[in-house]
Amino acid sequence: MSTKVPQDNPDQEIDIFQLSKSIGSFFDRINAMIFQSIHFFVRNWIIVLILIVLGFGLGWFLDANKKTFENQVIVTPNFGSVDYLYSKIDLIESKIIAGDTAFLKKEVGINKPKLIRKIEIKPIADVYKFIEDNEQNFQLIKLMAEVGEVKKVLEDNVTSKNYTFHTISFVTDQITNEKDIVEPLLKYLNSSEYFNALQKIGYKNLADQIVKNDTIISQIDQVLNGFSSAVKNGAKNDKLVYYNENTQLNDIIKTKQSLILEQGKNRLKLVNYDKAIKEINSTLNRNNTKITNGNFKLLFPVLFLFLFVLIHLFQKFYRNQLLKSQVNKI
Repeated sequence: MSTKVPQDNPDQEIDIFQLSKSIGSFFDRINAMIFQSIHFFVRNWIIVLILIVLGFGLGWFLDANKKTFENQVIVTPNFGSVDYLYSKIDLIESKIIAGDTAFLKKEVGINKPKLIRKIEIKPIADVYKFIEDNEQNFQLIKLMAEVGEVKKVLEDNVTSKNYTFHTISFVTDQITNEKDIVEPLLKYLNSSEYFNALQKIGYKNLADQIVKNDTIISQIDQVLNGFSSAVKNGAKNDKLVYYNENTQLNDIIKTKQSLILEQGKNRLKLVNYDKAIKEINSTLNRNNTKITNGNFKLLFPVLFLFLFVLIHLFQKFYRNQLLKSQVNKI
């Protein structure tokens, strides 16, 4: 049995040497780039300082004079006015984009139309309220969820427009109040003769229904009180009073319970039925916290330095290429 001592492969030694040499030269280039960058800023420290001061001053001025404020109004559209509401908000947005301040001032009633930069409306997703006590809506969500993602179904326009509450959001350049924008906006949205007529009829119908339901509940109470009196007096009489299976006393009690629940909901509805587009709540003058808002004094110095370095690199590249072209001609 012979034993062979493995010999080193010269090719492997060369590869390892070249690899270590390449790694070393890579770190040398990195160090050289870092040194050149530091040297560049040290050599041009006056220009760099001027750019930082100039960028900070310009950014501070823009931050102090270009603030934006977000405002939200939560509304509920009644009597099938949801599509009408969305179309009106889209119309106002198109007029803002077109700069039609005359329309905003004359038609909408906003005295300072230049304050508004943007307006939009979005539904407040509340699927639980959407399907509450409504079997048809529950079946609709269930059916649509079977053919697609639930999230897409809930955010789809067909579904979302049927939510109870919607948020009207608008952005202003200055601090505003309800009298400047919110009140004239809601007045404009409630200026439809068609939906105003529906509101009057719907409000009266609901009020009449509440009165009639109260009458029915009172009549049911009389029936139940009569039955209670008959049961109490039956023990004193020689003749007993019997109630057969057709009395349907249990159905009467269930009917009363159903009417009481319905009355509670109707009285809550009546609060919102005084207008076609009912305002629920408003939140005004919330300071915009986007990255560009209030941070220009930090962004502009960085931007100016970046442009300065970019111009320097371009000039260096141009000089090198010009020098190469002159050498090639020679």
